[in-house]
Amino acid sequence: MSDDKIPVPQVWPTLRATDARALIRFLVDAFGFQEVVVYGDGDRVDHAQLAWPLGGGIMLGSVRAEEGDNWPLRPGTFGAYVVTDDPDALHARALAAGAVPHMDLTDTDYGSRDFAVRDPEGNLWSFGTYRGEAVAVSSSAAAP
Repeated sequence: MSDDKIPVPQVWPTLRATDARALIRFLVDAFGFQEVVVYGDGDRVDHAQLAWPLGGGIMLGSVRAEEGDNWPLRPGTFGAYVVTDDPDALHARALAAGAVPHMDLTDTDYGSRDFAVRDPEGNLWSFGTYRGEAVAVSSSAAAP
């Protein structure tokens, strides 16, 4: 793997949207996600992949009303915590792009600087500097 590429994540948070194309534009403009691929015709999005600049990403698509939907997620019920190096600047960017405030910038007792907002679909996005705790990787952690 070259040094200029971030590894592909192995866990993909997913969500559905009433207006997936508008949500994609919002996530790119307000938060800085990078559009990787969008498949679908017209207003419908069958599959989209957005990358987060620090690693990882999300997948999303349009909500489907048809019977037999094998991924029946309701729009507006998604929540995620996303690591950022500059929560103050991202907070200002998100609010300027129309994100709805949920939790103001806060310094936590565990050393993170966080905030939370809602996107136009009602999904809850929390951003902060906390990167999680290191995890020891063992040889028994191989894929199932």
